[in-house]
Amino acid sequence: MGEQTVYENPWFRVNLADVELPDGRHLDHFLVRLRPVAAATVVNDAGEALLLWRHRFITDSWGWELAAGVVEDGESPVAAAAREMEEETGWRPGPLNPLMTVEPAGGLIDARHHLFWTREAVHTGPPADGFESSRREWVPLKLVPDMIARGEIPAAGMAAGLLMLRHLLAE
Repeated sequence: MGEQTVYENPWFRVNLADVELPDGRHLDHFLVRLRPVAAATVVNDAGEALLLWRHRFITDSWGWELAAGVVEDGESPVAAAAREMEEETGWRPGPLNPLMTVEPAGGLIDARHHLFWTREAVHTGPPADGFESSRREWVPLKLVPDMIARGEIPAAGMAAGLLMLRHLLAE
């Protein structure tokens, strides 16, 4: 029925919403409004995707991820994905193909994650944002299901995107 901002900063907003249930009852529901995220990878001729090994302090976990970041004001998701890939990996992608768009936790947050991929990339040198990951490696897509099962790809959106990419390229 409406919502009001409880807290806001440049990265997110916490709102309190007045929600009307189908039976007419109302409840207060907190939600987090986030900026969209864009992610990208390149797949080489050997069927390997360029991934980042990084630590996430919030969950205190390590895992493989695609290069990703926030879509800036006035920027398209595909432009953000290309920018983030080069900044975080040192590889400038060729034309990016849409892979999928996911909502990581639709019951609490509204951040859409836009995932892209390409077969072409040019190495431009060390990553500008090399601090974002401990290492960058070419990981065979055929290993993705086992890596997910072992918890090596803990982020749900990244796991879904890599499984989709493996599926698309297996056809």
